[in-house]
Amino acid sequence: MHILENPVWQALSTRDSRFNQGDQVVKYFSSDVSPFLGMDSWQVENQHILLQSMPKERSFSVMIQNKINFIDEFEVVFTTPLYQMVCDKLNPAMQASKKSIALDLNNVPEMLALTALTKPGPFLSETINFGNYIGIIEDEKLVSMAGERLHAENFTEISAVCTDPEYLGKGLAAHLLSEAAIRVIEDGFTPFLHVLADNTRAIAMYERLGFEKRTEMYFAVVKMK
Repeated sequence: MHILENPVWQALSTRDSRFNQGDQVVKYFSSDVSPFLGMDSWQVENQHILLQSMPKERSFSVMIQNKINFIDEFEVVFTTPLYQMVCDKLNPAMQASKKSIALDLNNVPEMLALTALTKPGPFLSETINFGNYIGIIEDEKLVSMAGERLHAENFTEISAVCTDPEYLGKGLAAHLLSEAAIRVIEDGFTPFLHVLADNTRAIAMYERLGFEKRTEMYFAVVKMK
């Protein structure tokens, strides 16, 4: 099985193991870092173990290649197909006029506001701890950002790529994605990302930069009944 078929499990088992709040069967992030949860196998036996080990008050998100058949004790709140895209050869879109800054804890309120506006995927108060977040400031506010999320063996996911709608069309996201991908490659890893299957604008931009669709992924938000 390819590492990226089950990226959440692989990340929490390898380079993101410091974030693991679970055990050797069920691995998950704290609720202020990420909603993702992973298991090596979603067979019925493991799902019953999950029922006993997962905090009852929280929902969780899954992202895996094959659709999960959940037992009756779980309810799928939301589901949507994603494309997983991998970049083996980057075609960077860098422009000297666009100067990025490293984002830190002081920027989290602005980052939360921007992701709430643009909805690139889950971004929480401690998500920045995944590392290497960068942004562009215009008109004295954060208008575009990107960073890293899952780190699965020799792959690094680029995530939270977003731009304030008032600043679209200026190439800000392409610039930041290029910068983030260059850093990943220089660190010796392969960049990958996930995108909603119907987000044709973003997919076209990713393809211009050298990302290729690897597979369709199953994404769902799930809670216990």
